[in-house]
Amino acid sequence: RLPKLIGYEDLKGDLQIQTDWTDGDHSIKEMAEAAKKLGLEYICITDHTKSLAMTGGSDEKKLEKQMKTIDEINRKLRVKSPAFVKASSGKQKFMVLKGAEVNIMKDGSLDIDDKTLVELDVVGAAVHSLFNLSKSDQTRRVIKAMENPNVDILFHPTGRLINRRPAFEIDMDEIIKTAKKTGTVLEIDAFPDRLDLKDEYIRKAVGAGVKLAIDTDAHSAKHFEYLEFGIAQARRGWASKSDIINAWPLEKML
Repeated sequence: RLPKLIGYEDLKGDLQIQTDWTDGDHSIKEMAEAAKKLGLEYICITDHTKSLAMTGGSDEKKLEKQMKTIDEINRKLRVKSPAFVKASSGKQKFMVLKGAEVNIMKDGSLDIDDKTLVELDVVGAAVHSLFNLSKSDQTRRVIKAMENPNVDILFHPTGRLINRRPAFEIDMDEIIKTAKKTGTVLEIDAFPDRLDLKDEYIRKAVGAGVKLAIDTDAHSAKHFEYLEFGIAQARRGWASKSDIINAWPLEKML
């Protein structure tokens, strides 16, 4: 029997967004305004990090600067901290969260130090290179990253680009088992080129009690429309609202 599947109006936030600080088209403020217009309650800015040099990725100093900018934007939105309260009207205030799409190095270490990562609201880790490692090496690499207590979400877990690049070899059963143990959230990347995780793995994650996030991987304000593809993918994998952390109110999600 099918559970009550996540609905197309159920998402409250988007936890993977790139801006013009790296390889995105729009500013943090423009991305926030576009998300707000679509009815989202929060977004997380997750620009690429330093070892992805072609994107102008952020180092620790640049991330610290971006965090201050996000504080300023939230001040303008009259939001003081992630532990926000409802506005007097009863409506929740919109919140911009601080994050990063941190690169997983060959040995499973991350390219940003833990001292900086601990300051972020959401840390996503992702593989962006060495896609041809053996299945056992790739699995070990990703598991080591997931075991870092600062890593919250594994972004686009198999690295596929549909019709352009196959998924890299990785033992998804071991990744799901590790996610259960470490509390790492697995991403359903809604970008039409990715749709990663695929439905079969979503079903396995749901069955194992592993939480998921549906994110656009937006590099432009118009990419927020891709959320519906991620929701469709989650539904194919039998995910319900309780399985998807960004279908939850902000405080619960955090």
